Amino acid sequence: MYQTGFIYGYISCKFLLICLLVSDSKSWPQVPSIEKAYSKNSDSITVEFTEVAGATGYILRAESKSGDFFSETSVSGSPGTVMELQPYTDYILSVISVNAWRRSQPSLPVEIRTVVMAPVLEASSPTNVTINVTWPRVEHAVFYTLCIIQEGSSIRLKRNTTDTMTVFDNLEPGTRYCIKGTAWDSEGRTGDDNTVCQITRPSSPNVTLVTVTQGRSLGITVHWLSVQGADVYVALTSNGQNCSSVNRQPSDNHCYIIPAECGQSRSVTVIAYNKAGPSSPSDPFNYITCGYSTHSSPGNCSVMWDDVPLVEHYVAYIKRDDGAEESCNTTETTCQFFCMCGYTYLTSVIPYNHAGSSPYAHVRNYTTIPCCPHDVTIKLVSTETLEIMWSPVRGSELYKTTAAETYGTVHCNDTSPVCALSDLRCNTAYSVTVTPCSELQGCNSTCTAQRHETAPCTPEILDMKQISNSTYKVLISTPNKQDTNYTITATGHYDRHTCHTAGNYCELTQLPCGSTYEVVAVATSAAGKSLPGFSKPLETGPCCPMFVNVSQVTQAMTNMTWSPGHGARSYIAALTSPRGHAKCHTLDTHCLMGCITCGTNYSVHLEAISSSGHKSEYITSYNKTCILFVIGACCPTGVKLYRKNNNFLRVYWRSSGPQVYNHTVELYGTKANNTCMAAAGSMHCDMKEGPCGEVYTVVVAPVGHDGVKVILCQARMYSVPCPGSNAGMRKYHLNCQLILRRTLTFLVR
Repeated sequence: MYQTGFIYGYISCKFLLICLLVSDSKSWPQVPSIEKAYSKNSDSITVEFTEVAGATGYILRAESKSGDFFSETSVSGSPGTVMELQPYTDYILSVISVNAWRRSQPSLPVEIRTVVMAPVLEASSPTNVTINVTWPRVEHAVFYTLCIIQEGSSIRLKRNTTDTMTVFDNLEPGTRYCIKGTAWDSEGRTGDDNTVCQITRPSSPNVTLVTVTQGRSLGITVHWLSVQGADVYVALTSNGQNCSSVNRQPSDNHCYIIPAECGQSRSVTVIAYNKAGPSSPSDPFNYITCGYSTHSSPGNCSVMWDDVPLVEHYVAYIKRDDGAEESCNTTETTCQFFCMCGYTYLTSVIPYNHAGSSPYAHVRNYTTIPCCPHDVTIKLVSTETLEIMWSPVRGSELYKTTAAETYGTVHCNDTSPVCALSDLRCNTAYSVTVTPCSELQGCNSTCTAQRHETAPCTPEILDMKQISNSTYKVLISTPNKQDTNYTITATGHYDRHTCHTAGNYCELTQLPCGSTYEVVAVATSAAGKSLPGFSKPLETGPCCPMFVNVSQVTQAMTNMTWSPGHGARSYIAALTSPRGHAKCHTLDTHCLMGCITCGTNYSVHLEAISSSGHKSEYITSYNKTCILFVIGACCPTGVKLYRKNNNFLRVYWRSSGPQVYNHTVELYGTKANNTCMAAAGSMHCDMKEGPCGEVYTVVVAPVGHDGVKVILCQARMYSVPCPGSNAGMRKYHLNCQLILRRTLTFLVR
């Protein structure tokens, strides 16, 4: 039996030991702790935590504060990142350690907010030196940082802005730039970044040569200098023909235009293109095609012909359409003659030898290009309209008026020698060209452009600030060039004030108080005046009262009066002291204020307010040097009258304030009139008794340091019986209203 029990106990202990070993091997992992949590991207949070022994992995738990999101992310160690979160959202995070059998309890939670999203950038290049960047407003962002870098360069330019667009200027033409944008939240954290790359438009190519090509069809070859960043070049002639060339290698800098009409005066421009758009057109290059009769240069024409066998010499006859004639005798096959624009010349060539002249000669006519007008006048007829006038010229049937700044737009195509260019940009110089045209020779593209500027752009009043009683600072926009002056005018009912500036502000001075004005800004330049900007109202503060009176009515009440202030509708009067204050708001020029403490110095303040709520600025300056009104010392209380054994009467009282004032005691009746002066700190005064049975009036009043007695103290009456009388000393109260008041009068300047 004992052996069986031993065996059973041994087996039980062995089983318990095995169970303990199994339990130890499947123990709970320790709880980790979060050391740091942060958000660098708007959709994720990174958590750094302590790794614990016995853990084979970790779980990052994330919950939104609103309760609509829950996730658990498995990670092998620290740090770990929770993904697929919402921008600028608060999350509660904790870490759980795990092993093959169990999870630990969650760590102490931390609350982290994800950062804001990156702005979605869109870039464009409106010119060859600028890039515009725009983006939709990012929710919860307070401002944005944009960084631009040129491709192949290490130089960066940063710019902070609260707007949703910015312009980078002074860039290189035909160059690729990358712009990175980030948003900042109110806590000073940057969010995601987003990058967009944009190439600037190419610069204008220069046309170097135009050559006439011979063949089955007459044509021209246009050559130009290549520019950086260009993908395609397009050449355009003045008669609407064009050709293009893809820029694959440096030799791709020319193109052919076929056919070309002989004997024409034309011009050609070249435009470079890339992904950002076209460049500005090149300067026009003028050329003249060849022919039987060619206008090679102004005033110099030539007649050319083929050589004829057995000819000794030739005689060329040139007759102008107004009847003028000339001839040329030569052995060559060309003849030079003076020609003028706008004329038609009839030419014939007769060959000669020893047998005589040829019996027949062909007559060719040649019309020179129309003349350029030389008396072109340009006048500004409105802020954004130019009127161009000129005298009719010979040979012209039509006039085309263009401005280089409008990219070749024909503003007028008319037979009349007048044109109006309207809807132009303000404060812009325009190069205006009048081109005469004829049906035979086309247009004369050699005419000189005339330059004229439009009126300045209209300035806008941004803000108006009062800087003194009669001076106001007016801030304006400056949308024009630096040589523009601005005039700000304030017009009132009876007066007008102006100031001038070349900057963004000027000061209107000597504006009277209590007045209203309409303020307008106008820009002026050498070209003329702009349209007036939108007016803004300006109201000056109400005028100061000429004087203010403060009168003490009773020990606890004062009356304040003042003269009317021009432009003021209401007033705020106030008496302030460390022991309290009194204030009233009234439409009148007087105010009765209570809650006044006797024996106290009060500061007097008066504020004038206009009907629109404009307050006078002088109130603030007066508060710095406050006007003082001294309330008289407090009247004593508990006044009593006693008879002494030595035929003297004693008047006794209690002081209501500091015992720093002398007191005067007046005791008078029908047969007696006594006065006594008690020193500061004393609370009684003795006077010799008069005839018995008298009724006395007693007044006890403090005397100020200036020797002036307080006159508002109440009088009391006492009946003094004769000795041995059964009647006691009686006290009478005087309930009369005193009308004497101590008054302080001062002027406000």
